[in-house]
Amino acid sequence: MNLNKVFLIGRLVQDVDFKIAPSGTPIAILNIATNRSYRDRTGQQKTETEFHRIVAWGRLAELCRDYLSKGRLIMVEGRLHYRTWLAADGTKRNQTEIIAESIQFGPKSGETVEEVPEELKEFEEPPSDIWEIPF
Repeated sequence: MNLNKVFLIGRLVQDVDFKIAPSGTPIAILNIATNRSYRDRTGQQKTETEFHRIVAWGRLAELCRDYLSKGRLIMVEGRLHYRTWLAADGTKRNQTEIIAESIQFGPKSGETVEEVPEELKEFEEPPSDIWEIPF
């Protein structure tokens, strides 16, 4: 049995980058930050921040474009994807991304929890040839 599943809760560090693929499929790129708090060997409280690139497709991408903005708390359920390509200068590039299967919207900064649209529970599988598109 194999499993590739990721759950993240974090805040958007910039507004959603929305694009349309040549095939006509909507794509949303989200960059979120997650924090981990811990105590080091001396007992001092430390915080470590990690940044994650999330890719949403189809209707989910459109909902992200319409409802999300910088600072918004979200929970992402998805899978890891490693992408490799040759850059224009001929160098090999690598990118680790999380392909979103569902995203739950949290409250906006300073607001109470709002109801998440039922549409967010839908997931559209991205086309198989989509990774040939440079971002």
